[in-house]
Amino acid sequence: MWGAFIRKIKLVIEDESLRSRVLFVLGALIVFRLLAAIPIPGINAAELQNFLGGNQFLGLLNVFSGGGFSNLSIMMIGVAPYITAAIIMQLSTVLFPKLKAMYQEEGDSGRQRFMQYARYLTVPLAFIQAFGFLILLQQNGIVPQLDFLHMLANVMVIASGALLLMWIGELITEFGVGNGVSLLIFAGIVAAIPSAVAQFLFSFDISQLPAYIGFAVVAAVITAGVVFITESERPIPVTYARRVRGMKVLGGISTYLPIRVNQAGVMPIIFALSFLLFPQMIATFLAQSPIPWLAGAAGAVANALGNNWVYGALYFGLVFIFTYFYTAITFEPNQIAKNLQKNGAFVPGVRPGGTTSEYLGNIITRITLVGALFLGFLAVLPIILQGITGITAVSIGGTALLIVVSVVLDVVKKIDAQTSIREY
Repeated sequence: MWGAFIRKIKLVIEDESLRSRVLFVLGALIVFRLLAAIPIPGINAAELQNFLGGNQFLGLLNVFSGGGFSNLSIMMIGVAPYITAAIIMQLSTVLFPKLKAMYQEEGDSGRQRFMQYARYLTVPLAFIQAFGFLILLQQNGIVPQLDFLHMLANVMVIASGALLLMWIGELITEFGVGNGVSLLIFAGIVAAIPSAVAQFLFSFDISQLPAYIGFAVVAAVITAGVVFITESERPIPVTYARRVRGMKVLGGISTYLPIRVNQAGVMPIIFALSFLLFPQMIATFLAQSPIPWLAGAAGAVANALGNNWVYGALYFGLVFIFTYFYTAITFEPNQIAKNLQKNGAFVPGVRPGGTTSEYLGNIITRITLVGALFLGFLAVLPIILQGITGITAVSIGGTALLIVVSVVLDVVKKIDAQTSIREY
């Protein structure tokens, strides 16, 4: 195994095109990290750390922005507007059949136009989110009160940083290896590891050694589980009917259709976090309203969402629902059954057409249950551990781990595919 790994690395180094792609990715990530270290002025660091420590979503947003939110850098909202735009576009496919047809039936050109609309939508969302976060941070005393011109300048800088990050992600996708946005999120998670290790070493207590060993064992088991579920798939046998064309006999080949257990990836978690963000932001904003009944109701909502167990229950339910929803968008049994029938393929023992569609739909419903329960459990596991142990450092560990594993596996597969092509 190690020999094959070293041979692949050697091929990456020797192949000029692949080496250029890998170096481009590294250069883009270095630029991203440098930009994430440039802060906006007038920050109350102590209040910011307390605010981040008590808010699950903003802690994850800090990871997504590569630590940019923790020091209020010009990249403080990271790729959040682009992700929000992609989520809105995905939800719109349910309401607008033309968008659904564009995404599912028009091939690569349709998906490119679909993502272009998402980029257009990112622009207003970046300005809205920049303004909303600045107002929220002002209310909590993290940034000073800004007049109109200073507010406008900060909003412009923060929104421009988000759009620049979206552009860098697109460049990585086009000229590098892997998905650019996913790699930026991965870089944000990895960038937090050195400070976390340093904090752990600084606060190391020998009397807590059994707890540390327990956490290490749990982390290893969870990592193995994430890899196993991410790579797990249900193969459905498919046979191509024999066809005679002139003197040639075509078809008669048996293959399989792979259906992943976790068909939706990490998107349901991002969907759920986005839906939990808006009630929190609105409630926090309205809690300071001069109208007593409105401020009281908003405060009650904010306190309810601030309870870890209430938050965890809503989080688990939304992740479960969105796993089925996103799977239904990305995996269309009717379309797959039509494609199989057009190409003269069939599932042995199942009639082509509607029966095949129903058969595929039943399978995807059953295996998605496993994927949905796994994602929901992984999402709330840090909250459970935090409630049991009282350690707040694990508040975003499960989601970050899933993202890291997914991105690493994706990049490794794409590099392996590139090296395999060059070997042949």
